[in-house]
Amino acid sequence: MLYNPNLYSVESVTDGHPDKICDQISDAILDECLRQDANSRVAIEAFGSHGIIIVGGELTTKAWVDAPAIVNGVLKDIGYDDHYGVISNIVGQSPDIAMGVDTGGAGDQGIMYGYATNETPEYLPIGVVLAHKLTKGLAELRQSGKLKWLRPDGKAEVIIQNGRAHKVLVSCQHDEGVKQEELKKALIENLIIPTIRDSSGVDIFVNPTGKFVRGGFDADTGLTGRKIMVDTYGGLIPHGGGCFSGKDPTKVDRSAAYMARFAAKNIVANGMAKECLVSVAYAIGMADPLMLEAVNEKGESVVKLLNHKFDFRPLAIIERLNLRRPIYRQTAAYGHFGKAGFPWEEIINL
Repeated sequence: MLYNPNLYSVESVTDGHPDKICDQISDAILDECLRQDANSRVAIEAFGSHGIIIVGGELTTKAWVDAPAIVNGVLKDIGYDDHYGVISNIVGQSPDIAMGVDTGGAGDQGIMYGYATNETPEYLPIGVVLAHKLTKGLAELRQSGKLKWLRPDGKAEVIIQNGRAHKVLVSCQHDEGVKQEELKKALIENLIIPTIRDSSGVDIFVNPTGKFVRGGFDADTGLTGRKIMVDTYGGLIPHGGGCFSGKDPTKVDRSAAYMARFAAKNIVANGMAKECLVSVAYAIGMADPLMLEAVNEKGESVVKLLNHKFDFRPLAIIERLNLRRPIYRQTAAYGHFGKAGFPWEEIINL
């Protein structure tokens, strides 16, 4: 194994978590640019804090974007009714960067990783799958009205021991006046047991402080790209450091990470490895990767499989995965991997 399966911890957050709100804002603006101009180059960040949301970054696009309307639309979709003051500071992309991208080169230097395992149908570690199911389940219980006192902010953490859940932690924002006993009982019955199935011997923690009424930007700040481990593989494998949200596919932070996942998943899905870790590195303005490697669960190189089947040049990635489409806001919560319908999750014959 490329990580210790006998004991590890993974977390996830709801779409109403402040950092995730910012990720969704960034990707909603990206999607609107791509909807109007498929060749848009976008690098958008959002920062939210106590009634104020700042949107900044660089654009090269023919699109016209109403940033305040998009921001408040995202907040309403998630379940926050308050209208926030929005400060927008978006400028044109640096011509020094554009010069390299125009010729098909990478939009930045960097290192990206992709991973897959045959442990689950999602080709992800079981802890990653369970953590996302818990937080998405929180949102579904709220949106369906089944637990009307739930509010949008929340987190979950799963400790896996010997291949199964050993400890489960769920923290959820709720209305004032809900008793801790009622809250814990409802979440165990409606969320935790349906998710982990076998709760025997599992330590369960719900809202350890006993109260979580203030949430979202009323309680904490949020920032695009601050949940990169939640977005990827839970910290179980390396991460190059670059976030995904708010970046168009010429940014290899995003597109090459998707391609690395696509390659790793297909190597595993085709029975060529039980686990696969793909790593790739780029120089700004250069199309060919500086480095490309893939290893299996034994640490053996399987890079020959990459060289013959996968083209990691930025424009080839964009074409192979059809990435110039407005598909990104739906990636910005509950992980970018393991979800059906995205091109980097497609299984092909090798």
